[in-house]
Amino acid sequence: MSAGQEDALVQARGIHLSFGQTPALRGADIAVRAGEILAVMGPSGSGKSTLLHCLAGILVPEAGEIHFAGRRLDTLSEGERSTLRRDRFGFVFQFGQLVPELTAEENVALPLLLKGVRRGEAVARAGEWFERLELDGLHKRRSGELSGGQAQRVALGRALVARPEVLFADEPTGSLDSLTGERVMELLSTAAREHGTTVVLVTHEPRVAAYADREVIVRDGKVTSLSHDRVVV
Repeated sequence: MSAGQEDALVQARGIHLSFGQTPALRGADIAVRAGEILAVMGPSGSGKSTLLHCLAGILVPEAGEIHFAGRRLDTLSEGERSTLRRDRFGFVFQFGQLVPELTAEENVALPLLLKGVRRGEAVARAGEWFERLELDGLHKRRSGELSGGQAQRVALGRALVARPEVLFADEPTGSLDSLTGERVMELLSTAAREHGTTVVLVTHEPRVAAYADREVIVRDGKVTSLSHDRVVV
């Protein structure tokens, strides 16, 4: 089932954005329903990561509109978009981007601490994710003491601990071997479905996209294909 405009939680219309003289997005349109896991696919340089960053309020398009939960996102101030990202969005990036000075449990607790949750409660809630993400016994380790797969699962816990409405995942398995990457995707998709979290997943790997409900293809800065079928690129 494709996401229609009338029931979209996240929606972009006619998005344009260039970096210098290089166009990244050229009129991209996309709509994502609440609770949907959507894979955004396309070749390197197609604009798929730029589109994700616009949907998440990290980048502001030069033209077009972005809406989240019926609210215009691209016209908000940087402070308002930052608050939105903190309170209602979660993020997983290719290399995890853990804070190296913090332990694994402190990294997972970080979004709660930033929202004003008391430290004891935040760490306790973070700890609940370690068993389900197969990280038992790793609470006190820092990022340099974790394998790539372990660090990415810590990043996943950090993204989900505050129960975000939307999880934005940009090549979350790109730095992992295929077996570890598939396990991370199993954990991500299971946790998202349990909590009804909407997921926008950027990937170039069909095996990763197979965990999504639907795929779209971005080419030359436009969403050029929408399909129920699994996409092979």
